[in-house]
Amino acid sequence: MNRLDQDLAAAFAGYAARHPDEAATAALFVDLLGDADDPFRRERLAGHFTASCWLVDAAGQRVLLTHHRKLGLWLQLGGHADGERDLAVAAMQEAAEESGLSGLRLEPGIFDLDRHWIPEHKGVPAHWHYDVRYVVRAGSDEAYVVSEESHDLAWRAIDALADDPGADASVRRMAGKWLARGG
Repeated sequence: MNRLDQDLAAAFAGYAARHPDEAATAALFVDLLGDADDPFRRERLAGHFTASCWLVDAAGQRVLLTHHRKLGLWLQLGGHADGERDLAVAAMQEAAEESGLSGLRLEPGIFDLDRHWIPEHKGVPAHWHYDVRYVVRAGSDEAYVVSEESHDLAWRAIDALADDPGADASVRRMAGKWLARGG
């Protein structure tokens, strides 16, 4: 196991220690990390890593969500690792590419883990995404640019998302985590 993979394995262990109710999920991520077939490439259709960000405003009151073009849901920004083994770097790249924002800052540590099923789309078979999520803070410029991967972007109040039954379950979970830690 290379140094980046060792660091990621340690980060998964740390996450499981902080969130014991999610230890089984973290164990799935550790198992994937040890797979001989490169789990950082989207071509691995048995499942692969993705990287996302909980992109909050400077005050930590709002999060930038994308109306995802393929899935038709309001979700956090993120995407495929495409071979990048440092998933924090991949999350930052996705944040910048999908928002057009400059001055973004990554907070250390994994914020959330989510394993979810992606339905078949344009000939790509259905498969698992093992999404590793990081907190990214926006700077003073909040004027986003909608990329081709989104129908739209919107800043949403985090406290409202936590109680929104229409929001994606993982987005509600992240909102609850954010509020529990005091933003």
